[in-house]
Amino acid sequence: MILITGATGKTGYEVAKNLGALGIPFKTLIRDPDKASQITELGGQPIVGSIEDDVLLNQALEGVNRTLILLPNSEQQLSLEKRFVDAAVKAQVKHVVKMSSMEALPEATRTIPRMHVESENHIKDSGLSWTMIKPNFFMQNLLGSGKTIKEQNKFFFPFANGTTAMMDVRDIGLFIAKVLSGEGHENQNYEITGPELLSFHEVAEKFSLVLGTEVNYVNVPMDAYKTTLSQFVTNQWHLDAVIDLFEDIAEGGLDYTTTTFSDLTGKSPCSLEQFIEEHLSVYRD
Repeated sequence: MILITGATGKTGYEVAKNLGALGIPFKTLIRDPDKASQITELGGQPIVGSIEDDVLLNQALEGVNRTLILLPNSEQQLSLEKRFVDAAVKAQVKHVVKMSSMEALPEATRTIPRMHVESENHIKDSGLSWTMIKPNFFMQNLLGSGKTIKEQNKFFFPFANGTTAMMDVRDIGLFIAKVLSGEGHENQNYEITGPELLSFHEVAEKFSLVLGTEVNYVNVPMDAYKTTLSQFVTNQWHLDAVIDLFEDIAEGGLDYTTTTFSDLTGKSPCSLEQFIEEHLSVYRD
């Protein structure tokens, strides 16, 4: 039996959907009772509650041999992940898969990557078998630019000339499901990327090609972007952490691709052009 967390988020939902399609039994630990039916429809067993509830967490882990840790970035993320791992050890879970990031390197100093590193180390020290899934920038982050692309033929980010091989979360979900349901993934770090390393000026060229009209990327100074973002991200820790990651991209921290996704799944990752084509309603009137 597999237990997954984060199943009502974008990536976690894709994991659950793929496990259901593969006919793999799974349980999910979710907070929102109104979303339980989503899990049931996918063939999973929803357990409504919080990781902070020791009794519920122990019940959720009963009979589980593999589990996915996929928690939203927050000030509490590290302590919650450690709590989950400790409970998994007591429940005699055999294998933990963790959603980490490509920036989570031993020398990382930025807030979220450093937190991932500390969580990874706790998992490795626990004695459990582990797999770390390390994607990079999500294509879905571009969906929020739909309004400005429609109205101005522009999109705005603070990435300067930084590059990234962005990835569709649908592919990330498929990859994680394959790891959870397959064999031979013990104690592996899997860095997964999309097929192309692109600057955001090149991203604009992809939009222009698919939409048939010129779309431009406008680089916004980081401080100004943070001020704008603060209107939507009101938690100061989260705001600072996001800007921290954006600075890493602007400085070229995600400037390589891997073939890991294709090697394991046997399919090519979604290209940015394909992603735009599949979301035309977001970018066109």
